[in-house]
Amino acid sequence: MNPPRHRPLAVGPLRAFEAVARRLSFSAAAEELYLTQSAISRQIRSLEEELGATLFLRGTRHVELAPDGKLLLAAVEPMLDRLDGTVRQIRSTRGRRVVNVTTFASFASLWLIPRLEAFQREHPDMDIRVSALDQLVEIDDSEFDVALRYAAPNRVAPSAQRMFGEMLTPVVNPWVAKQAQEGQGPPLSQAADLRQYTLAEEDDQRPSGLFLSWRRWLALHGAPDLQPRRWMYLNFTYQQIQAAVSGQAVALARLPLIYEALERGELVEPFGAAGRTDCPTVYWLMMSAHGRQRPEVVEFARWIGEQSALTRRAIGEPDPPVDEHSG
Repeated sequence: MNPPRHRPLAVGPLRAFEAVARRLSFSAAAEELYLTQSAISRQIRSLEEELGATLFLRGTRHVELAPDGKLLLAAVEPMLDRLDGTVRQIRSTRGRRVVNVTTFASFASLWLIPRLEAFQREHPDMDIRVSALDQLVEIDDSEFDVALRYAAPNRVAPSAQRMFGEMLTPVVNPWVAKQAQEGQGPPLSQAADLRQYTLAEEDDQRPSGLFLSWRRWLALHGAPDLQPRRWMYLNFTYQQIQAAVSGQAVALARLPLIYEALERGELVEPFGAAGRTDCPTVYWLMMSAHGRQRPEVVEFARWIGEQSALTRRAIGEPDPPVDEHSG
């Protein structure tokens, strides 16, 4: 039995393999890669010999993946996607400084993106690439420089920097609040009044979603068994805010993400400060090991820290002590 080989595989045959696996055709893969069909066949045979495995089951008129081929494809596809993305980035920036940021969609829409214009006015030679991903990525094993996360303190690394805490508050369209105040609509001055309204609820079955739920808020405000006129279940926080802005529902909003909408008069807190409720989850900034070595990433993280301090002050949260363990 031959000993296993340890040298790395060449990328060329892997790209040929991925094209054949995706198209299930040697000729179509050859056309896509601007190679001859015989060249593609030679690369696949070379790869199979290198692995000591059969990757494709070849029929007279068709090709299908063998079990080992399926296993290899699961690793090759994301690797090539990441490689191609990095190459596109290098080619498009042509030496410009780029900071790669990962965060979740609602945070990107409601907090980060509205602030980016000010940052880029101050740093016209720096590009910010934002990837709004709902799944977490291991930041040190990715191309991302900065991650803006939302988690309980015991779920982040000690190096994570605390941005600000969470606070929830019911919000409505100002016209809805005015109608209620003037007696032209259902009253809206205490928790029990919500039974006459539609409540926008976050459709999140994870344990952390319980802290963001109306059920928790209602229990804390003396109405644990309240049933609203109807529920509106939505996947993302920004969708709930849209429902409130358009007057379709009362949303249980994350105050750090919407306080500016309150200041602009786009939303109203019908219960005022009495309706605000703390939440144990926290917003964090994390830098990758490779990002900490780049001045532009450090500068972006410093700016995020400044913006976070403004948010803390706006929601009435004190600044953390300088030596506080952020995790």
